[in-house]
Amino acid sequence: MKTTFRSPLTVGLGRCCAIAALAMVSVATQAQSADIAPEAKQILKASTDFLAGQQRYNAETRNTLEIVLKSGQKIEFNSTGRQSVQRPNKLRSERSGDLVEQVFVYDGKSLTLYQPQENVYAQVAAPATLEDMLDFARIEYDVVAPFGDMIFTNAYDILMDGVTEGMVVGKAVIEGVLCDHLAFRAGDVDWQIWIQEGAQPLPRRIVITTLDVPNAPQFAVTVTRWSLAPTFDAQTFTFTPQAGVKQIELLPR
Repeated sequence: MKTTFRSPLTVGLGRCCAIAALAMVSVATQAQSADIAPEAKQILKASTDFLAGQQRYNAETRNTLEIVLKSGQKIEFNSTGRQSVQRPNKLRSERSGDLVEQVFVYDGKSLTLYQPQENVYAQVAAPATLEDMLDFARIEYDVVAPFGDMIFTNAYDILMDGVTEGMVVGKAVIEGVLCDHLAFRAGDVDWQIWIQEGAQPLPRRIVITTLDVPNAPQFAVTVTRWSLAPTFDAQTFTFTPQAGVKQIELLPR
């Protein structure tokens, strides 16, 4: 079983177009005048450090994935997700949507992938910490947990690897929350992130644009709810198969 989980009104038409054109010129000028704006790095670093300092949290997400057909037409698929993290060695990620129903459970000793639609699960022994487990799953099995990069305590270094341009686009409202909107470029990938203002600089939305695929498809994650003091029960980070659920092999990469 192989899986890949693996980040912005109304005015007259003429006036609207003029404002949009000016905004695009302004944004383009910023991107050309500075490689990576220090403020963009500062805001991103504050966000990743804040999340790394949370010993437990829960995030609910709304996700959109674009697929490009041979004809060039884009098709959109949607899903929702929930991620529960307890450092140093517990994780549960669930995704439900158009393409897949899947549960990803790590209990500090083993990693389980459960697909309820197929009524099957696979389980392998895993390293003893979250970060080692995430690397192990990616390298050995090509499995990436949803929103997984943000779990790492060095998430800033991971996100900024290969970045050549970065800027602060401005302010935006995501899910009713005022955010700083940042944009970065790294090789064949453009990505944007919206970070909540204030004492809790949580990521609220990530959009990844793949430039080396025709028509530049996007993957977007919007966090609809954060909880920094969740209550987890004994079943949150354990997987007990119900009767009739078949165990299968998780094939190495």
